[in-house]
Amino acid sequence: MNKILIGLLKYPYWIFGITLVITIVFLSQMAQNSRMETNLDEYMPQEHPAFVYSNQAENWFNIKDGIIVAVRNEKNIYNEETLSIIKKLTKTFQKMPQVEKDDVTSLYTADNIIGTEDGMDVKSFYSSIPASQEELDDLRKKVKANKMVYGRLVSEDETVSMIIAAINDDVFTQEFYEEILSIARETETENVSIYVAGRPIVEGTMALLGPADMKKMVPIVLLVITIVLYLTLRSIRSTILTLLVVLLSTIWAFGLMALVSIPIYAVSTMIPVMLIAIGVADGIHLFSHLQLFRWKNPEVVLKDAVSDMLKKMWKPVVMTSVTTAVGFISLLTSQVYPIKYFGLFTAFGVLSAMLFSLVILPAGIMIFKLPAAKQRKAEKNDINSGFSIAEKILKYKSISILITVIIIAVSIAGIGKVWINSSFLDKFEKDSDIVLTDAFINQHFGGTSTLNLILDSKEPGVFKKPEVLRLVNRMQTEVVAANPQVGNSFSLTDYVNRMNKVMHADSAEYDNIPGNQELIAQYILLYEMSGDPENLWKVVDYNYQKLNVNFQLKSDNSKTINSAINKVETFKDDFQKLGIDMNYAGSGYTGLVFTDLILEGQIMSLVLSLFIVIMLLGLMFKNIWIGLIGSIPISITAIISFGIMGWSGIPLNTTTALLSSIAIGIGIDFAVHFIEQYKLYSTRGDKLLTAEKTISHTGRAILFNAVVVIAGFLVLLFSVFPPNRELGALVSANMFISFAGTLTIMLIMLNKSNIFFKNKKDN
Repeated sequence: MNKILIGLLKYPYWIFGITLVITIVFLSQMAQNSRMETNLDEYMPQEHPAFVYSNQAENWFNIKDGIIVAVRNEKNIYNEETLSIIKKLTKTFQKMPQVEKDDVTSLYTADNIIGTEDGMDVKSFYSSIPASQEELDDLRKKVKANKMVYGRLVSEDETVSMIIAAINDDVFTQEFYEEILSIARETETENVSIYVAGRPIVEGTMALLGPADMKKMVPIVLLVITIVLYLTLRSIRSTILTLLVVLLSTIWAFGLMALVSIPIYAVSTMIPVMLIAIGVADGIHLFSHLQLFRWKNPEVVLKDAVSDMLKKMWKPVVMTSVTTAVGFISLLTSQVYPIKYFGLFTAFGVLSAMLFSLVILPAGIMIFKLPAAKQRKAEKNDINSGFSIAEKILKYKSISILITVIIIAVSIAGIGKVWINSSFLDKFEKDSDIVLTDAFINQHFGGTSTLNLILDSKEPGVFKKPEVLRLVNRMQTEVVAANPQVGNSFSLTDYVNRMNKVMHADSAEYDNIPGNQELIAQYILLYEMSGDPENLWKVVDYNYQKLNVNFQLKSDNSKTINSAINKVETFKDDFQKLGIDMNYAGSGYTGLVFTDLILEGQIMSLVLSLFIVIMLLGLMFKNIWIGLIGSIPISITAIISFGIMGWSGIPLNTTTALLSSIAIGIGIDFAVHFIEQYKLYSTRGDKLLTAEKTISHTGRAILFNAVVVIAGFLVLLFSVFPPNRELGALVSANMFISFAGTLTIMLIMLNKSNIFFKNKKDN
């Protein structure tokens, strides 16, 4: 391998030319095919049974995610101006091609079931705007008397009214998102405020902020890395060549993504930051070796110095890159698309950076004729300090082991506190407009998130039976009462309760499920004849064998959804006795399954990457014990990082789920470089001298590597997304822990194991 690399030194201009041509091809693909994925459903594996069933249920009951528009007048909504705005917005949404006319629900379109002398009628609450105070008071009275609307479409304090526009699948675009926001802004008046929320708005905001965040982050991380690299390498040309490596690897990663038509997910926007922070590592080790060699051999010609660099360093560079790539490739075990593709294309970028480090860097050195850097006195002292550091670490090894054991014990206790967060809203700042708007609507209504319970029976007409509907009604009441985060529920029972009441002169005594099945069937028939039966098919199927119970939730995180499901599950046996099965559907439930898949993928990727790394190290050094010893720092790091998450309350989500793979992928680099040098110096047969030489040579490069990576990931603290900031802080902490673990615990284990000295005399 080293002969091939050294042979390529004869053709530096050809290397740059070929690389440039391929890079231009990738850039053209990025320009033509790159797109941001805004549909959160596309983050999930649609072939998973939970998603297959949810999609079926959405077709049965026309379940769609909706844009929620809250119209607020601080005095009350019962005035000409506010009611006119509600009507105007409703008609505007109905005319949009992305929205079906019948899928817009507001006070203007809602059905008001009333009793008449001839039986039952279904009328709108208002068609023309009430002009007199008497008409306004009458409207208020009608709304307050109808629990299907009061508290659901009109807040109980009567200052806010809600419009829900359910949108069709695959029609949400950035232009549509901006059009909705523009309509809201233009409709607002001095007295009336408009608030826009809902899952599509969350998707649109993520799609808007994601690329903007990447555009902001990349220049910052480049600036930080450039400064740190220059201070480390003390050469403008060396710094530029190292940055060229990460720039090319980033373009190639995104170019390949565009070439195979993989969209950019929210988490994909962190790939440039990852590759910039990771990709400089090889350059640091290569230039560090080159500088040390030229300091020791000032008369050597440049080509011979570069040849020695490739001869001595190609193996650890390849090993570290492969092990880093393995950490990311292990994410392919995840069923979550953003995590899977993040791992795949980051791994490709890492391997590209390895190729450029072994080919472009040497070619650049030959073209630009890097001068030999002068060794400073401080650097000579740094090298000599390796001797005292190694001696102290080995002398006080018991203290290091004891401290490590205590930290691990505390971390293991914290791991039990780690929780999974399915919330997409929690990806935004708590004081951001979208979060504040969502909180405002949740404060006045049942909730902006939904959980759909699907009750399924093989018996036609089962959901006309009084005992069945009463059980459903009791379940709805108890689930809402048991959890303050469950704001409301809605199903066929609400229709039957309302119809029974109005057919008995609006007497509150009859606001319940009647005990006569024939009477229930008559009510439903009257509604089908008087109202819009399409509304009915959103809660029950035509044969009355399937029922859709909708629960409104005030949060979209997994704790809230799990709490609601746990209460619903207490009714499972009661329904089974009636021959009814329980299933779940809708975006709330699929979001919960999504988090379970994140946890499953996290565990699998962690175990798999550790196993593969151990095997690779064992093969590289032809000793499985080396693999086990080399994995000690990253194993300790993984335990501590999850402990930190547990004790600090940082949840596991689509972003922080990347943590273990990043920690293993990057942290193993330190171990590989250290073990490689330790093995080389062990030929002298002196254990202490080997430790001292390894720290003075490789410890310096590892320190620079750790500083650059930490500085790169700390830039994520400037991200607009809190999970990105959490990941940046955690990875930076991981790098420090891996660095410290490599120079202490792993060194102690290498020294104690005597693994490279079994056939040598120990002086």
